Amino acid sequence: MSTPLRVTVWGENQHEKKDANVQQLYPEGMHGAIAAGIRDILGADVTVRTVTLDDPGAGLPDEVLNDTDVLTWWGHIAHDEVPDELVERVHQRVLAGMGLIVLHSGHYSKIFKRVTGATCSLGWRNQRDRELVWQVDPQHPIAQGVPNPIIVPEQEMYSEPFDIPTPDELIFISNFSGGEVFRSGVTYKRGRGKVFYFSPGDQDYPVYHQAEIRQVIANGVRWAAPVGGVTEPADAPNRPLNWFESK
Repeated sequence: MSTPLRVTVWGENQHEKKDANVQQLYPEGMHGAIAAGIRDILGADVTVRTVTLDDPGAGLPDEVLNDTDVLTWWGHIAHDEVPDELVERVHQRVLAGMGLIVLHSGHYSKIFKRVTGATCSLGWRNQRDRELVWQVDPQHPIAQGVPNPIIVPEQEMYSEPFDIPTPDELIFISNFSGGEVFRSGVTYKRGRGKVFYFSPGDQDYPVYHQAEIRQVIANGVRWAAPVGGVTEPADAPNRPLNWFESK
């Protein structure tokens, strides 16, 4: 029997403390809803913990981060409160093979800016737009098991230009009620780690309860799982010119 994938769901958990609408939509927090979807879909293949910004070590002390194979990240109004030292430790863990799933307004998080090297700015409007999430790459593992398009009845609008590097893979592109389009599902490889950004999901709407969105996130977790564990790469050997003669 294979060892379960260790998933940590990091949530900013600030709207949940202040906004009655968010408390009603997500009584267990957005991080709770995201974690529940991963557990429900991946079952015994994963162990899932939730952590928040207010927890010790901003939720990711060494004993938690070093026990994580895939990290999901949702933040919005407290990006600046995430310690720079933590961002660097997460980045190094990604380079060593940990998967990273960045969700919705996490595009402005310090860690997503760190792994992309960009401002990650975009256009937006929050007026209950309908979002259609279209598959650009229907064969990709992250796109499996969901309709094309995924229909999100109410959502915050994100639009191009989206200031990110050209993705390694473009999986989803969305369009909105006003005609805007957005690269809503993209991947990158950074060192040994895989990064997936997926935009649908906002504190004002029940998007993380939607089955299709949960499926995509679970697919992303499975796809981002490290191959061979999370380990620092060993230094390459300094081989003499005639090294092969002794083989």
